[in-house]
Amino acid sequence: MSTSVVVTGLGVTAPNGLGTDEYWAATRGGRSGIEPVKRFDATGYPSVLAGEVPGFVAEDYLPSRLMPQTDHMTRLALVAADWALADAGVQPSEWEAFDMGVITASSSGGFEFGQNELQALWSKGGQYVSAYQSFAWFYAVNTGQISIRTGMKGPSGVVVSDQAGGLDAVAQARRQIRKGSRLIVTGGVDGSVCPWGWAAQLAGGRLSTSADPGRAYLPFDPEAAGHVPGEGGALVILEDADSARERGARVYGEVAGYGATFDPRPGSGREPGLRRAIEIALDESGLEPAELDVVFADAAAVPELDRVEAEAIRAVFGPHGVPVTAPKTMTGRLLSGAASLDLAAALLSIRDGLIPPTTNVSPLPEYELDLVVGEPRIADVGSALVLARGDGGFNSAMVVRRVAG
Repeated sequence: MSTSVVVTGLGVTAPNGLGTDEYWAATRGGRSGIEPVKRFDATGYPSVLAGEVPGFVAEDYLPSRLMPQTDHMTRLALVAADWALADAGVQPSEWEAFDMGVITASSSGGFEFGQNELQALWSKGGQYVSAYQSFAWFYAVNTGQISIRTGMKGPSGVVVSDQAGGLDAVAQARRQIRKGSRLIVTGGVDGSVCPWGWAAQLAGGRLSTSADPGRAYLPFDPEAAGHVPGEGGALVILEDADSARERGARVYGEVAGYGATFDPRPGSGREPGLRRAIEIALDESGLEPAELDVVFADAAAVPELDRVEAEAIRAVFGPHGVPVTAPKTMTGRLLSGAASLDLAAALLSIRDGLIPPTTNVSPLPEYELDLVVGEPRIADVGSALVLARGDGGFNSAMVVRRVAG
């Protein structure tokens, strides 16, 4: 029998709330964090909206020595890790260093840091480029900085699978718990709201060009035309369930099932892999589709991708067969931070018996989805399925459920 792995701590830095309580209050209330870009002058770019974490002053939370060597998204991740550990009641210095590890997701590393150093290189010369560029841009930088700051020396790594990474990292962390680690910090905090990152995201062709925050990101809607990008995400604390119980930890829920697939080559005529990922995750959890209480959708807001996701949900659960929600309509899509933020929302839904709403959307009837729109829905949520897809064909699905007792 596989070891049960549970979530005992949450750390959130989201565009509609800094900290878990602020994020969850905003999400329950349908309050959006999507606004005109503030981190740089986006005038003249095709896309001008973003979800940016409000009121974050890194110097209020981190020592000054970390400022010259970290990107904005790494600072967000360090603070999210601190909050997740505090929420779990864990003081790392009191644990064996090799019992703890860090596994995060990343889409591109520290883009803003890299942009600044490239500007220094080309405008002033190589002697003006920071030595910290050697690692501050790197995909694994969040894992490295968190492990150094907390003294964690156990299994660590980074997963790069675009938006699906937030779930894939948690799955990899669960594997390490099952191999004997007591605790893993995992999830994703990401962001590249800077001109270089903006150009890269625009090149993908999936960003909304609407300047209206209320109409720019509309998954499953007849007017779906791309998404709004954002920054932030969530880190969670995974522990062996027995170990968590022995130390009296509060448990948000169990990671009960996980499935990952890759889409076939475009034009092959074969079915996309999302449905199969859902089925694998449900099968591992031991839950039947009728026992699942809510689906947190990937919500691409690209008509073809919305259709694929709606068909996969309908094929597994039946027409209008399960409540579906997409609270990321209030934050934007946060790259590798998006799925772990949805995972946090799913666990909070289980805790509070409430499904947060999808905002601003009137779903196409032909999708036959029971999309929770406008207002939160009161429900006894004992289990939740979180879906995430990454550009290039990644599909991931994760089931979390309430733990008795």
